[in-house]
Amino acid sequence: MPKPSSVPVRVGIVGAGAVTGYHHVPALRLDPRAELVALCDTNQELLARRASQWDVPWTTTDPEQLCHREDVDAVVVATPNHTHCPITLAAVESGKHVMCEKPLGLSAQQAQQMLQAAQAAGVVHMTAFTYRFAPSMKYLLHLLRTGSLGQPRHFRSQRFLDWPETSWGWRQYRATAGAGDLYDMTIHRLDFAMGLLGPLARVCGAVARFAPRDTTPEGTPCPPSEVDDWSALLGIFRSGATGVWEGTTLAKGYHLRGFGHEWAEVNGSEATAVYRLHEPNVILLGRHGEDLQPRSVPVEFLKPQDSPRPTEGDDPATLFRYDLMWEFVSAIVQGRDAVPSFADGYRAQQVADAVLESFQQGRWVELEL
Repeated sequence: MPKPSSVPVRVGIVGAGAVTGYHHVPALRLDPRAELVALCDTNQELLARRASQWDVPWTTTDPEQLCHREDVDAVVVATPNHTHCPITLAAVESGKHVMCEKPLGLSAQQAQQMLQAAQAAGVVHMTAFTYRFAPSMKYLLHLLRTGSLGQPRHFRSQRFLDWPETSWGWRQYRATAGAGDLYDMTIHRLDFAMGLLGPLARVCGAVARFAPRDTTPEGTPCPPSEVDDWSALLGIFRSGATGVWEGTTLAKGYHLRGFGHEWAEVNGSEATAVYRLHEPNVILLGRHGEDLQPRSVPVEFLKPQDSPRPTEGDDPATLFRYDLMWEFVSAIVQGRDAVPSFADGYRAQQVADAVLESFQQGRWVELEL
């Protein structure tokens, strides 16, 4: 069990890109228990701009230098996938608590190494599985735990995005990303499905690449994509429930202000419940002989009890993401494990890797999670 930390928790962030600006820094600014004291990025121009915007007192282009600072208690790793493992290991070796973006590594083996190192160091470790914090997802978990849906039978997930077919940069090469949609988007859905229904026992799946992505958004030629832009799988949970997942970045007409189409449902013996990203404060519910009907998520599930973030605003699908950092800081201050942890990140990556194995070998893959 991690030891409680003094307040404020001094946070250093490695990676000053979009996800940091969208999720992590706004959340830190709302949290009186934490402060951003250090920032690292290899892009010096971006680093200088972000440091000025966010009023960060210390910056570096060297991740290890940040990880070794005595005035840093916790490190957020928001960098390209191939750097997650070495930066995390450097942080935990220095006794820092770590939250790392997904996927944890380029393989389940790397994710396991990160988990074991964090456990040995006795630090808080967290995987940035943001969608666990959507109010409708938390309420759906409550309905399952209380038996309101009856016996869970089927899980179903669709994640359709309408992204440009130009280069993804580092995200489209195996050496730096590991995989495409499967590791970037579908892995979130694998995590929250198991958060709802428990571990998977076996899977079969497929991946495909349709867009060459051989030009940058500015029109400059670049090496073509090596990773999937579509992934799908079937799964059998250890409980006996079944699951179906499909994700794509090439679904024309599914833009929806950049959020795309997100639908996840559980069919139980008594009722069905549906989570949707673009309306995270509303859940769809229906029983036998009824149509699905929208219902407001009860107020107690809208956010953590002490969180200072608003529950209503122009963009509720952004607001709930701030609870990710709130949970990380809360776990550090309270001296407890964070949820979801590196163990959850490792478990999801085991399943994702099994999908790749299934596709390569043309068979079901058994899991031991």
